[in-house]
Amino acid sequence: MDRIRIVGGNKLAGSIPISGAKNAALPLMIASLLTDDTLTLENVPHLADVEQLIRILGNHGVDYSVNGRREKQQKGYSRTINFSARNIVDTTAPYELVSKMRASFWVIGPLLARMGEAKVSLPGGCAIGTRPVDLFLEGLQALGAELDVDNGYVIAKTKNGRLHGNRYVFPKVSVGATHVLMMAASLAKGETVLENAAREPEIVNLAECLIAMGAKIHGAGTSTITIEGVEALSGARVRVIPDRIETGTYAMAVAMTGGDVVLEGARPDLLQTALDVLVETGAEITPTNEGIRVKRNGAGIAPVDVTTAPFPAFPTDLQAQFMGLMTMAKGKSRITETIFENRFMHVQELARLGAHITLSGQTAIVDGIARLKGAPVMATDLRASVSLVIAGLAAEGETVVNRVYHLDRGFERLEEKLSGCGAVIERISG
Repeated sequence: MDRIRIVGGNKLAGSIPISGAKNAALPLMIASLLTDDTLTLENVPHLADVEQLIRILGNHGVDYSVNGRREKQQKGYSRTINFSARNIVDTTAPYELVSKMRASFWVIGPLLARMGEAKVSLPGGCAIGTRPVDLFLEGLQALGAELDVDNGYVIAKTKNGRLHGNRYVFPKVSVGATHVLMMAASLAKGETVLENAAREPEIVNLAECLIAMGAKIHGAGTSTITIEGVEALSGARVRVIPDRIETGTYAMAVAMTGGDVVLEGARPDLLQTALDVLVETGAEITPTNEGIRVKRNGAGIAPVDVTTAPFPAFPTDLQAQFMGLMTMAKGKSRITETIFENRFMHVQELARLGAHITLSGQTAIVDGIARLKGAPVMATDLRASVSLVIAGLAAEGETVVNRVYHLDRGFERLEEKLSGCGAVIERISG
């Protein structure tokens, strides 16, 4: 099993290209199920989750081909990929595939809208109510779907072969459910109004894709989205937006280590709240023609309190990374997690590096210290694992991050990008 070895203490300087957003690429790929024409996606990141979804879509009959520029064809680089779902050969998404990636449950919306039926395993075989999919199911029922849950599968059918537009108010904001209902409503008969919808940039990217395919959608990026269903959708060519979580992660790495780095292709509008927080810590953030320049001089890191919340607030997917930064702040900070109930698993691993963190319910109190010391640590999930990398870049001595397959799910060429800016970091295979 691969590990990542880091020798901390080097400032970062240079440039880092920002990859396409995983959280945007996945729903865009799933949208290919809505049409029998070819959907071409540019700037698709080369990640484990993307490769897994390609396999899942292939199970339904989706063909794909890669036709990016020659120099970008090597492993680990973003690509242009053509997806063709001309012939849907299977409307079942089996447990052995869905259990490996939760987002694959989202195929239920396009399959139901286009084929009139779908049989999709509950993600991870979990009971509805634990990281629930009930919002997905309630929303699809509002569009006229007939649903049954049997032996761990959701069995969905439409009346008369087509969904029907309706008004649905999300009881709480859900990015995944907004993705699914927006896709399903695009082929429904009549108008659908989604209220209290997610506003994330990835929602907007999907809406732009669906509109390019012929959908009639208004309000994406606001809390009310209106979709006028059409008979059929066509192919399109769409670019995946730059990854705002990768952008924020590398910005925090520069803030942690000091230095001066340009994040090429980054868009500040996708994570303005997080960038504002970094400015409060003492980092200098400057938009440029190339992307975003992040710089921190020799002054210490200022402590800042944050609370995660849906976009446009501070993202939960940057909470662990920010906690890593705060471990060396000059003072005490409070980090409150409101999205997920169990997203502090990185606390004990950061403590192995010497961090002083105490938990009080959904709040972590971080008492910054002057020095972290390298140690072996264990990645527990995608975002937690990269927080350990950030801490290791500033820690004295050697840090070895184990179970880095979590990192490979969401960070393209992480070691190469960081080492190109002066970090001493390498992957150890086996």
